[in-house]
Amino acid sequence: MTDLAPVLAAADAALPQSLDRLFELLKIPSISTDPAYKADCRKAAEWLVAALHEIGFTASLRDTPGHPMVVAHHEGASADCPHALFYGHYDVQPVDPLPLWESDPFIPSIKEIAPGRKVITGRGTSDDKGQLMTFVEACRAYKAVHGTLPVRITILFEGEEESGSPSLKPFLEANREELSCDFALVCDTGMWDAKTPAIAATLRGLVGEEIIITAADRDLHSGLFGGAAANPIHVLSQILGRLHDENGRVTLPGFYDGVEETPENIKASWEKLAESADRYLKDVGLSIPAGEKGRSVLELTWARPTAEVNGIIGGYTGDGFKTVIAAQASAKVSFRLVGQQDPQAIRESFRAFVRSQIPADCSVEFKEHGASPAIQLPYDSPVLTKAKTALSDEWPNAAVVIGMGGSIPIVGDFQTMLGMDSLMTGFALVDDRIHSPNEKYDLMSFQKGIRSWVRILDALSC
Repeated sequence: MTDLAPVLAAADAALPQSLDRLFELLKIPSISTDPAYKADCRKAAEWLVAALHEIGFTASLRDTPGHPMVVAHHEGASADCPHALFYGHYDVQPVDPLPLWESDPFIPSIKEIAPGRKVITGRGTSDDKGQLMTFVEACRAYKAVHGTLPVRITILFEGEEESGSPSLKPFLEANREELSCDFALVCDTGMWDAKTPAIAATLRGLVGEEIIITAADRDLHSGLFGGAAANPIHVLSQILGRLHDENGRVTLPGFYDGVEETPENIKASWEKLAESADRYLKDVGLSIPAGEKGRSVLELTWARPTAEVNGIIGGYTGDGFKTVIAAQASAKVSFRLVGQQDPQAIRESFRAFVRSQIPADCSVEFKEHGASPAIQLPYDSPVLTKAKTALSDEWPNAAVVIGMGGSIPIVGDFQTMLGMDSLMTGFALVDDRIHSPNEKYDLMSFQKGIRSWVRILDALSC
């Protein structure tokens, strides 16, 4: 470890110039989903290559069938330094509906939205240009003082994250050796609150299934056939209703294989966050948690697996009334996975569960909609422990280790394709309005994000 005081002072002194550089990048409308902005996506990638060259990275633009990747490398203080891969994305969401923006989404500015609270406005401020630039500016400050970096760094910036990353997996496969490092750093996440930094240690996996049950060879008159003919909506409803028991547990055989209890010290740290079910659900008009009984709302959403029915279709759903027994009914069902649950085993168990309950004169077919395992960074990982201490030294409140109910596909790809765990820490806030009009990024998130990465990089050098 080195003396960080001059590095942190340099980062603070250079904040106006750091903001100028961020604003230059934000002004580029790199909307990846719209072909009209293809040249702008390339312009953003070229801008990043030049910015990384400026601080001593060997950086290059790599063409793909879609938008280009940016790959850069920098040696650390010694060959024995850990090697980190930092990931971010330079593409942004479309800005529609434009009339809802309070100012031009691609003319960033700083506004005071509350006494003492200033924010950076514009598309991409939080997702993900502001986030990735905290890391770039941290590297700049460290090099300005010490002339080198405390760890070896490879950077990967992609331009298709907001459009499904179609080029990413082939690129990782083709460049596996170059991109494989000791661990990855992912910034596309957020804080617990404005004073409490967070490290996401878990991401739930996902299995998507569609089931289609067919009974009669056509829709039937319910007066002529009601009571005699199988009704696929009834069959489907009964099957879905049996997915959970009276305590909210999923009833599929083997479903909890690979699910471990959250360590008590982690659950205790979550309890200190004082997130009640009533408060968590209040904004959506609910108050009673519906999952496994006896679990906190954070445990339910971060660390427990789920089975959810996402849609049901069957029979007559138009205006008025039609007394029909439908020939067919279908449902879309998703499973969020944790720990070491096997996505394929879950899919097979679900299909066997459904088939066992189909009447002999009915049939069922299945359509799969993707599958990915959960991601679990060991709670006692040295990388996590060092980063947690570094963040706690920077922010008013100690850093917390959290889970995430959703998925970040790149983290799974890094693990399965490159054999790397990811440290997921970012400085976005829940009110940043990502993907919505009037996106913003707190000025404090940007400034202290830079300082945080200075501390993390130094801590990881040990």
